[in-house]
Parts: sequence; structure tokens; C-alpha cells
Amino acid sequence: MRDAFFVARREMVMGFRNPWSYSFLTLFSVFSLSLVLINAQNFVEGYSGITGSMLSLILYLLPLMTLFLGSFSLTSEKEEGNWQILSTYPLSTLSFMIGKYLGLIAVLLTIVIFGYGLMGMVSGWVGTGFSATTFLLFLAFSIGLVMLYLVLALCIGACSKNRWQALTISVSLWFFTVIGWPTILLAVLGFVPYLWIKPFLIVLTLINPAELTRLFVVIKLGGGSILGPDYYQWISWIQKPAGVWIFIGVCTIWIVLFLTVVYWIWERGRKNG
Repeated sequence: MRDAFFVARREMVMGFRNPWSYSFLTLFSVFSLSLVLINAQNFVEGYSGITGSMLSLILYLLPLMTLFLGSFSLTSEKEEGNWQILSTYPLSTLSFMIGKYLGLIAVLLTIVIFGYGLMGMVSGWVGTGFSATTFLLFLAFSIGLVMLYLVLALCIGACSKNRWQALTISVSLWFFTVIGWPTILLAVLGFVPYLWIKPFLIVLTLINPAELTRLFVVIKLGGGSILGPDYYQWISWIQKPAGVWIFIGVCTIWIVLFLTVVYWIWERGRKNG
């Protein structure tokens, strides 16, 4: 674990020196302030048209930002030759990947927390804002997106030979999971027998981090009724007292699974040269 913390510290230093990080920090801060302007005349609580629009805006920005920073972090190690130097030290691939993940999480969450903190201060100053529960759910939604999409970003970085390839795959994955998902979902379910629709819906939701986190937050905000009868089971378990812990458990399994995939890809490349 000591090696992992060394890599994480190194990643944080590199991340905060990266101009991309400050570009995204500025963008997310401006975006957060725009949410305050959208809500300039109201006190928001629970699910509404405003919170639905805000969730969609967050969903467009954060996954793309995470995919870029995460995938570029690994591909730059290959392109700049840093990994060749690090691999000469007694540093295991597992420690390297865990350190990368922790360091990038620290950088990305700093951006997210700064944006929300600025939004909270401005909201208090202008006298409008969100209820504490709604604000915390927005924050949890953003953190969940970052943590889940970061492991996908590391997978992309491990598979890609350069930044351009990582950029292409990242944009494609973002479009598939965020923009094109409703159309893809309807197309796939249209070919599935009626009795299989709910099982397929569960599987497809679990493999899409954007949809998984969105459903959880929408239901917690009280908007489960807009999802339709096919999501009744989701509403039932999420609204239970243990729903939050089940969701955290699912996300943890998701992260561990994909970190294992990243480890396998990187270790295979290390052995094969």
C-alpha cells in the first residue's frame, strides 16, 4: 500500500499541474453557477423539472471530463516513457493502478467539491438554493459518476496506444452511455420477448454507470413515478432503509471488477513488453 500512496501522491501533483484540470475546474465552476441562475427565483426541494434538467446537465459534463482526464493519464505514461522508468523499480502493477485511481479521484473530487462549494456560497448570498437533502444528493450523484466512469477511463487508457485513440474511444463511450442510451435501450428491448424485458432492463442498467446513478438519485429525490412500471423493483429496493448501502455495494463491486480488468490489461502489456 505504501507504493500505491506514492503513486497517488505523484498523480495528484501531476494532476494539479495539468492545464486540463484547471480548464475543467473553470468549466465546472461556471456550470455550477449557471445552475444557481437557473434556480434564481425558487427554493428547490425534491424532484422537479428544474432538478431533472440539472441532473441532465451534470450527466453531460462530468462523465466526459472524467473519461478525458483518466484515459489521458495512462496514455501519457506510455507516450512520455514514464512507465518504462517506473517499471524498473520494484513497483507492482496493482499498486500502480490503485495509486492512479486514488490520485485521479482526489483531483476530480477537488474539482467537483470546489464547484459545488462555490454554488452553495453564491446560493446563500443571493438568498435562493436547494434543500440540504437535494444538495447532498446532487453531490452524491456527481461523486458516483466520477468514481464509476474513472475505472472505465483507466480501461480506455490501458487499451489505447496514444491520446488520440483514447480521445476517440472516450467520446464514443460517452455518447453511447449518455446521449444515445435511450435510443439504444428502446432498440434492444424491442427485440426481446416480453417476459425477458425486466431482466434485460436490469442487466442493461447495471452496465451503464450513468443510468445506474441517475435512477438512484431520481428515486431518492422522489421522482420514481416518472420511470414507469418496469422500474418498480428498482423503486422498491432503493426506497428501503438499506437501499443506500445496497447501491454503495453495487458500485463497489462495479469498481473492483473494472479495476481488475485494468490490472489484467496493464500486467499483460508489462509482461509482453
